[in-house]
Amino acid sequence: MYVIGLTGGIASGKSLVSSILAELGAVVLDVDKVGHEIIKPNEPAYREIVEYFGRDILMDNGKIDRKKLGKMVFSDPKKLKVLNRITHYRIRERVREILEKYKNDGVTVVVVEAALLFEMEMHEMVDEVWVVWANKKQQIERLIKRDGLTEEEAEKRIAAQLPPEQKVLRADRVIYNSGDVEDTKRQVAALWHELSLKLLKKR
Repeated sequence: MYVIGLTGGIASGKSLVSSILAELGAVVLDVDKVGHEIIKPNEPAYREIVEYFGRDILMDNGKIDRKKLGKMVFSDPKKLKVLNRITHYRIRERVREILEKYKNDGVTVVVVEAALLFEMEMHEMVDEVWVVWANKKQQIERLIKRDGLTEEEAEKRIAAQLPPEQKVLRADRVIYNSGDVEDTKRQVAALWHELSLKLLKKR
């Protein structure tokens, strides 16, 4: 099994790239969804989060209000650090379990889509890293449109991550998602073709 780590700044276009890779035949493991799973009620992380942040972050159904929690932690670096300490190692463990299952199922290529691939040290779990890049202006515009954030809130979310330039320096492959969708599709298809040839040679 070959594992690609797909990362990039927030709102850089990772979901677009992973959807293209899924169409080409890869199995996509969305780490954001894993993050949602581990904070569900009755999970150990849920109890720790509620204990630290208080019951004000809960919705009427008892689930954590992720938007409310997000606003809280992205305006206070100390709180963000606490949340990361509670969740990151649990996310890594869950991702390892899922990858093991895929391996046993005979999956050929898995894409681990993770905004915090480097920050969570999950780059050590993959065979190569693909970074999706978009300029900061585009990131801010997309965050405002997609998540209804203010410009200041969008800036804080971007600042909380490793700068895109540093991710690019550590990447094996870079996809520039500043043009149109067709341009991004062409880049991804070319990289997939390269990878397919590489895997064929290994057989």
